Amino acid sequence: MITSGNTLQGEQVLVPKPPFQLTFLRLCFLSPYSPLTPDQDQQKLSKTLKKKSSRRRLFARRLSRVFLPAFVCSLKLSPLIEKISDHKDFKKLLRTRNNVLVLYSKSAAAAESSLRLLSSVAQEVKGRGTISWIDCGDGAFHTEYNRAVTLKSMVAFLKDPEGAPLWEEDPEAKDVVHVDSEKELRRLLKKEDRPLLMMFYAPWCGVCKRMMPSYQQAATELKGKYVLAGMNVYSAEFERIKEEYNVRGYPTICYFEKGKFLFHFENYGATAADIAEWLKNPQAPQPQAPETPWADEENAVYHLTDEDFDKFIKDHSSVLVMFHAPWCGHCKKMKPEYEKAAEFLHVASDSPGVLAAVDATVNKALAERYHISGFPTVKYFKDGEEKYTLPHLRTKKKIIDWLLNPEAPPPPEPAWEEKQTSVIHLAGEDFRESLKKKKHTLVMFYAPWCPHCKNAIPHFTTAAEIFKEDRKIAYAAVDCAKGQNHDLCKQEGVDGYPTFNYYNYGKFMEKYTGERRESGFTTFMRTLRERDHERVGKKKDEL
Repeated sequence: MITSGNTLQGEQVLVPKPPFQLTFLRLCFLSPYSPLTPDQDQQKLSKTLKKKSSRRRLFARRLSRVFLPAFVCSLKLSPLIEKISDHKDFKKLLRTRNNVLVLYSKSAAAAESSLRLLSSVAQEVKGRGTISWIDCGDGAFHTEYNRAVTLKSMVAFLKDPEGAPLWEEDPEAKDVVHVDSEKELRRLLKKEDRPLLMMFYAPWCGVCKRMMPSYQQAATELKGKYVLAGMNVYSAEFERIKEEYNVRGYPTICYFEKGKFLFHFENYGATAADIAEWLKNPQAPQPQAPETPWADEENAVYHLTDEDFDKFIKDHSSVLVMFHAPWCGHCKKMKPEYEKAAEFLHVASDSPGVLAAVDATVNKALAERYHISGFPTVKYFKDGEEKYTLPHLRTKKKIIDWLLNPEAPPPPEPAWEEKQTSVIHLAGEDFRESLKKKKHTLVMFYAPWCPHCKNAIPHFTTAAEIFKEDRKIAYAAVDCAKGQNHDLCKQEGVDGYPTFNYYNYGKFMEKYTGERRESGFTTFMRTLRERDHERVGKKKDEL
């Protein structure tokens, strides 16, 4: 909540909370004279309204701390209360009346109790003061500003009102050095002689958020001896820094001595004590031993290749095949369950089938033949023929139960591009020509299996729906998992999913790095349209 007593020569007067949770009345006097002091205003409030000779104008601003449903409440408004709906009427009121008390409310419903009280006040001061009401609900009110009163915080808020506060707004992070630009980073590294730990992070990164409390606690405990700093480098403007310090994911934590980068800190689950202990004797991360391929491990799963797949499928009447990738986290999670199921089926006298696996990153011909676009993908083969794709089989029990009674799985959810939405789905051959038709296009490059993409899709789709009537705006999407789009995605600088690019009549302008929610996507477009309207207004003024 922002209150400023000196801007309008006003003082804040606290009042008891009525049923609708009125938090405070802000009383301001627009006058060349000095305002009432806090000790005087409660006693002199009623007297001030009655002094006809006084040229002071009294404003009361009512703000609620709760969000109320949007509905219109029928109010029996006193004819003595003037409802203002136009700023010109408001200016006229201030020019022509002496003592004006103004109630600002979020909605008609929120103002009901106040208006009942003010109707009685208006009767008492009839002829000596004026009561006015402005319903701020005539505009779109979403949230109140209750963050730090700083330039950075306010700019961040206006760019994304529903976005998370900046890290530096956390009081517990006061001892972390927050860096905002490459220039600041260079200056810090040049002047700082103490050992320095720098966390390069992204505001949406879950691992970063989980680590921040420990990191800032360590910053406080080690203050004076070490420097712990943080920098949000998600924006495209920091590509040079990310390249220089090998930032390939978030967070990336770099250790510096006398401005020189030495190595990375990679314990992302570290406590404050762990960080402090490491800084006593900082060392480069130990190289990890290469992971043993699944096919080389001892297990009851049959590991198939491009060469022996077809023969194996023909020789076994009932086969469940898991297409996987060595780097896939979901595959690694499923792997123990799959092995247990395979072992059970291997020793069973009346086994209903066998379990096999294919490394789709090595056996690319099979991956292409069976249209594998995400991992793990589980397919069932009966008598040498592909029969079902089974995304719900992830545990030993489910696998065995299903093989004992194989049935068609529930119909899969339609792909994003198959749904009726306002998002335009583009492919390599029509990409550029389609973009040229729209002044502002935000394109989401994604992969269907990507969890971050799945989280962003509903918000992106809703934003597209909001702007569907604007012929100059488009929200588009490209499925980079499709072979036909591989070259396009590479050409457009896509190195992770999702990637959002903004185009102006088909020309790439910038990467979108805001919040991946409806509010972020819509605020981005509204800002562009506001600039358009400002330019049109300037041209009209020039004419």
